[in-house]
Amino acid sequence: MSQLRVLVVGAGLAGLSCARRLREAGAEALVLEAADDVGGRVSTDLVEGFQLDRGFQVLLTAYPECRRRLDYPALDLRPFFPGALVRLGGRFHIVADPWRAPLAGLLGAFAPVGGLADKLRIARLRRRLLASDLEAIFTRPERTTLEALRGEGFSSTMIDRFFRPFLGGIFLERELTTSSRMFEFVYKMFSAGDTALPAAGMQAIPRQLAGGLPRGAVRTGCRVEEVGPGRLLLESGERLEGDAVVVANALPGGPEVPGQRPVAWCSTTCLYFSAPEPPFERPILALDGDGEGPVNNLCVPSQVAPSYAPPDRALISASVVHGEDGETMRADELEAATREQMGRWFGDAVTSWELLRAYRIRHALPGQKPPHLEPPRRPVRLNDRLYACGDHLDNASIQGAMASGRRAAEAVLADLN
Repeated sequence: MSQLRVLVVGAGLAGLSCARRLREAGAEALVLEAADDVGGRVSTDLVEGFQLDRGFQVLLTAYPECRRRLDYPALDLRPFFPGALVRLGGRFHIVADPWRAPLAGLLGAFAPVGGLADKLRIARLRRRLLASDLEAIFTRPERTTLEALRGEGFSSTMIDRFFRPFLGGIFLERELTTSSRMFEFVYKMFSAGDTALPAAGMQAIPRQLAGGLPRGAVRTGCRVEEVGPGRLLLESGERLEGDAVVVANALPGGPEVPGQRPVAWCSTTCLYFSAPEPPFERPILALDGDGEGPVNNLCVPSQVAPSYAPPDRALISASVVHGEDGETMRADELEAATREQMGRWFGDAVTSWELLRAYRIRHALPGQKPPHLEPPRRPVRLNDRLYACGDHLDNASIQGAMASGRRAAEAVLADLN
């Protein structure tokens, strides 16, 4: 029997994970990527000695697929402090995980972010989710995250001052219309492991996946114009054939794929600043608990991983959440509004911040409103010898992207091998 040959469109996390699984099973996988490097939406640019991830992203080390497939020591992961600084009424208040940061957690118990009953409900929620397996979480009745938080008994104060900016920065929408299943999954992952950055930037993750493939298995700078069962047409005019095609790209502007459903996208803008000094010392996330905006969350990546900035500078990342409605301000207006807000937070020091780059990412994360996760894992078979993968078919996360790539590979192997 001849070796199975599979063509994979897209060298993001899903496509690379698919190719890795196919190679492990003895199949030949050729990955075609339109960009000049691997990574897709998980990419890092080098600008004036700074590492700029294209949009604020983190790795949750508890992701099961990542634990199985990635070499964490080789990524040199640097963890965030297990908590957040919440901006309220002109001051920052710390909210910390009392199980991993007991002293800060004790101080956070008195923060005006929510009442004592809210803190006890967090403990109860954490305990319940840590005891739940993922299969149970993704098969529970589905509602919005806001409805789930209210069902847990959290006060409006706790929801508006903490959960709205914290989860809004993860889901890229502050209305908390994301599926309750996704909320429970993410909260379990935050509770079970670290939140971390690879020392070489987030793109180190797809580069590690690509490094496990044979030389020549990934072709960059190859834009696919047409997709069909077992065949591809490249922009260059070259035609490729295989036993199957796996499309690992649902972004607009890609080739039309028979049977692939449209995806709703949430957008964000991430502004990176160079500063002489960090605005705070902890490697921690700061949240806009007042809801004054436009910045929803801010961190200093160079305080987490010093390699993100030159030795004499600090790298500041400010994220604006647009949801599914998209951005409404011009780039110059957004920068001015960001500086005004940061001036209220950190005073005159903000005048010395230099804008390095602003990433306006219209297709940052698939929307996940109910019934997005119903069923929890959407089929990867599109047509005869045509398959798909990506976090829009699982859940919008690094875990979802990599797991969907593996599922697509295993479907190909089951059907054709």
